[in-house]
Amino acid sequence: MELEINVVDAFTDAVFSGNPAAVIITDSWLPDDLMQSIAAENNLSETAFLVPGGASGYQIRWFSPITEIPFCGHATLASAFVLFNKNPEVTSLSFSAKAVGDFAVAKLDSGHIQMDFPNTKPEKVDNIPDSLLAGLSISPHEVYRNEQAYFVVYRTEADVLSVLRGNAALVQLKPHDVVVTCQSESNDYDFMSRYFWPANGGDEDPVTGSIHTGLAPFWAERLGKTELVAYQASNRGGVLNCKIRGDRVLISGTAVQYLKGQITV
Repeated sequence: MELEINVVDAFTDAVFSGNPAAVIITDSWLPDDLMQSIAAENNLSETAFLVPGGASGYQIRWFSPITEIPFCGHATLASAFVLFNKNPEVTSLSFSAKAVGDFAVAKLDSGHIQMDFPNTKPEKVDNIPDSLLAGLSISPHEVYRNEQAYFVVYRTEADVLSVLRGNAALVQLKPHDVVVTCQSESNDYDFMSRYFWPANGGDEDPVTGSIHTGLAPFWAERLGKTELVAYQASNRGGVLNCKIRGDRVLISGTAVQYLKGQITV
């Protein structure tokens, strides 16, 4: 069986930056073990699988190299990029995912792709797990948590950029991952972050759209604004534009095509 595959760099306007995701569209779901094997072979942060589900609507699932992921923003951006390129007249899409529900994606006049996700603002953690403290080389200033990850707040960019992770300790937090974040010291961004996920995908994720549904409302409240620009400071780096709309968070960014081809499975 041959399948078309697209690899797209998300949350960037240049190849070799942002976060690469593979996108595969099929008429019906492939077996779960096959989707997992394809994702492992691709060895990207995520491979998105899509199945048509009505007019401009798609069911979507996301797989890291080691497990299925409940929610992935950058691979959704990559998927929408592929679909908009296939159908230039289409300006809006609807997606459905088990953990996220139904959500809309729009192609903006600016060229950005905007995703409408649930607000997942984290809550303060009073009893910080020992494995979280052991897994980070710099002690947290504050710690919060939502269903996806622990949010470690630092005082400075230097802490975010220089903190070292201990995967053996952090994997004990499964199913939670870890995001480290601080207010940006640059006029270009409002806040910055890095994302560690040894429990679910690997070492450090280049750009993580899903976690910004928690980061954006967190920093919106602290900074007293509803529109923010975020930078994820991995080796590849990526920029995310975020808007808070009550119980929804709009996350937008750009993407570029890296590869289009066929896989044989």
